[in-house]
Amino acid sequence: MGATKTDHFTDQQNQIATIAKALGHPARVAIIEYLLTVDTCICGDIVNELPLAQATVSQHLKELKNAGLIKGNIEGNAICYCIDENTFSILKTYFTNIITKVMEQKCC
Repeated sequence: MGATKTDHFTDQQNQIATIAKALGHPARVAIIEYLLTVDTCICGDIVNELPLAQATVSQHLKELKNAGLIKGNIEGNAICYCIDENTFSILKTYFTNIITKVMEQKCC
């Protein structure tokens, strides 16, 4: 079997691309922003905050969880979601490095 396109990039590049892709939808950004305002959240609460169907919100939550941006714990018959601090720490480091390098450049 041949190499996939992602095999040509570093693990960090693939990780950042996965995270960026998950953040590439405004509904997912809205979910992240909502989760930042509460301690924990049940999926139904998120559905009430967005103009989307429950199934659509569930799909967005799945994408965010797969990218490591949120984590979910089963509590009774519901799943409570919260921010995954580790992934946001990775993003902070990545963008801090970029900003530092951009500010040091004397280009254009």
